[in-house]
Amino acid sequence: MITKDNKAKAIALTQVGKNDVGSPQAQVSILTARIKEVTEHLKTNKHDFMARRGLIQMVGRRKKLLKYLETNDFESYKAVVAKLGLRK
Repeated sequence: MITKDNKAKAIALTQVGKNDVGSPQAQVSILTARIKEVTEHLKTNKHDFMARRGLIQMVGRRKKLLKYLETNDFESYKAVVAKLGLRK
């Protein structure tokens, strides 16, 4: 589970405005932090299939948000991918 501090750091990394917490950029950043945590959990708990299912769902949701960003605001998309170190 992502802590409040880690979530705030993730949002601050890609924030568009001062009070921005729900933009696609912020959502992608939060999902990336959660995906990293669940991935580390699954390295030690190989048979946790519910966590694996949740991970796959988060990756799909992040993929859809990135696709939305790519079609509507390509410059922002490139910036988010570069900041988060995602492969695209």
